[in-house]
Amino acid sequence: MAERFQQASYDHQQVLRIGVLLVNLGTPDAPTAAAVRPYLKQFLSDRRVVEVPRWIWWLVLNGIILPFRSGRSAKAYAKVWRQDGSPLLVLSQRLSAGLARHPGLSGTSVALAMTYGRPGIPEVLAALQREGIDRLLVLPLYPQYSATTTASVFDAVTSALQRQRWLPELRFVNQYFQHPEWSAAVAESIRAYQQVHGSGDKLLFSFHGIPQRYFRQGDPYYCQCHASARLIAEQLGLSADAWQVSFQSRLGREPWLQPYTDQWLQQFARDGGRRVQVVCPGFAVDCLETLEEIAMENQELFVAAGGQQLDYIPALNDSRAQIDMLAGILQLHLQHWPALSTDNDGQRRQRALRRAELDDYPLPLVDGNTSTGKQR
Repeated sequence: MAERFQQASYDHQQVLRIGVLLVNLGTPDAPTAAAVRPYLKQFLSDRRVVEVPRWIWWLVLNGIILPFRSGRSAKAYAKVWRQDGSPLLVLSQRLSAGLARHPGLSGTSVALAMTYGRPGIPEVLAALQREGIDRLLVLPLYPQYSATTTASVFDAVTSALQRQRWLPELRFVNQYFQHPEWSAAVAESIRAYQQVHGSGDKLLFSFHGIPQRYFRQGDPYYCQCHASARLIAEQLGLSADAWQVSFQSRLGREPWLQPYTDQWLQQFARDGGRRVQVVCPGFAVDCLETLEEIAMENQELFVAAGGQQLDYIPALNDSRAQIDMLAGILQLHLQHWPALSTDNDGQRRQRALRRAELDDYPLPLVDGNTSTGKQR
């Protein structure tokens, strides 16, 4: 049984702390087929992401998707790859660093992990444990809840914690779209963009899609996406005909949430739409799905269908607005956690040893032996 636990020896002199774990989806290590393939395999092997009988999906994944999609995805990643690395990873790291410096989170250890790829959740949790974190707040960087994203984070975190002997107290943020500070921050980013670049004929809220089957089986994501768009539109004072919700990034042949972003854009252009602005409020930071799929691929489709201009409005990324907004949400979720003792376990142990001198009972020592108090 001892081999099950891979936690390092606990240091009884260590002062205990509160930790915040930010989690984003993940990214390959490089924009190459060799790097994309293991990332896609880990991602698409998640039972939360693809709910298909395993033997069927194993054949599809290993026989069709990985051999053919890895190269195509690598070319797409290469279009948006930065000199300092993957946009999703770099921007998530900057966001994490900004939160770590935020005065409202002083004394809290902030760390970043990825559900798929690196830095992985098990490694980051092990590092937090070595820091003495015994209370952990997990914030998946998904404003809207979905079993395909948020629940996958929960699965990965709890699975990793099964390998630790001393578990931290745990809190988990399911979604944060309902916080007024979030919709206000997104609305202000749209307003600021339009002040510089002007407005389009329509504002399109494009969210990542999921199969319709997941929604029918109880996933609240579809409803939360529409609620998110409505809250932002209200902040902007938009009329009902000035904005639209759509869903992107579908995979496979079964029906996904609709309307599909690419099809809606093409139809809008054919109907006479000339300029459209697209914002993706489901993404905390920019990534392949926003920078390549929307700003490049869908821009080309829109123009080819007769449109003139598609403007992509960037995600909140590591902006001060996002850092302040997330810090406020984290502070709310950290409330009413009883204050940690100012004594560390070593000091408490010394007091226990002194009390043992007055009683006759065995006290466990670090080396596994026992010490017996004085006989009366």
